[in-house]
Amino acid sequence: MTTHQTTGFTIEPYPGLPLTVRDVGAGRPVLVLHGGGGPASVAGIVDHFAATSRVLAPTHPGWEDTPRPEWFSDVGDLVETYLDLLDDRDLRDVLVVGASFGGWVAAEMTVRDRARRIGGLVVMGAFGPHIEGHEVRFPTAPPGPPSGSPSGPPSGPPSGQGSGASAPAPASAPAPAPRRGPSPAALQAMVAYAGPTRSDKKLLHRLARVSVPALAVWGEQDTAVPPDFGRAYAAAIPGARFELIPGAGHIPTREAPEATFAAIDAFAAAILR
Repeated sequence: MTTHQTTGFTIEPYPGLPLTVRDVGAGRPVLVLHGGGGPASVAGIVDHFAATSRVLAPTHPGWEDTPRPEWFSDVGDLVETYLDLLDDRDLRDVLVVGASFGGWVAAEMTVRDRARRIGGLVVMGAFGPHIEGHEVRFPTAPPGPPSGSPSGPPSGPPSGQGSGASAPAPASAPAPAPRRGPSPAALQAMVAYAGPTRSDKKLLHRLARVSVPALAVWGEQDTAVPPDFGRAYAAAIPGARFELIPGAGHIPTREAPEATFAAIDAFAAAILR
């Protein structure tokens, strides 16, 4: 997949709240909203659409070492900020694509889009609705050693050797493994945005207001946010479609890109006006 040169801008929608937005490509506008894994988790989606579209991909405040004021603390704050972004840039007929937590934000944006800026919605592996028997659990810490901890054996003398013993030369410590999953700061931000229940009991009712075409695309083997969430989104949004991607997990654009992008592209082509 072609990787497009990273360009973008930073704005300050509120005092003390800088917002970084990746801005690539040209054509019909597409807004891509990431989940807990941060901007890297949707980089493939951005690059895919940038071949034919103008793609805006903001970094939610609190991810990638960006500041998040204490008062900026729920999904509604993100929703209003991104709707203002579409207004300020005078973007219309926008396809909004949200993955995981970003799907919740995307769906709520579509509910509140009074200016009719949004022309289509794609949610992928998205939590947000309250579904009996399903509880979304966030990881308590990112996998791998915590930042600053040694990744190899201790550098002191081996057990049983006194300070006067001649210790063998220490072996070169391996480079720390790259962190997978959200950073501690990102997890803190996601907990603040999502609230203690990680869901909104009223969301499915509000989705009945959505009047634009919508697609819920889900990995068949998504254990983080099971396909029942996708079915609930599709059932709540009038006329929405549900696509199950065989063999894929929580991020089907990475785990089964050909089938997932085929479903998304067919949907996007059908709703062009």
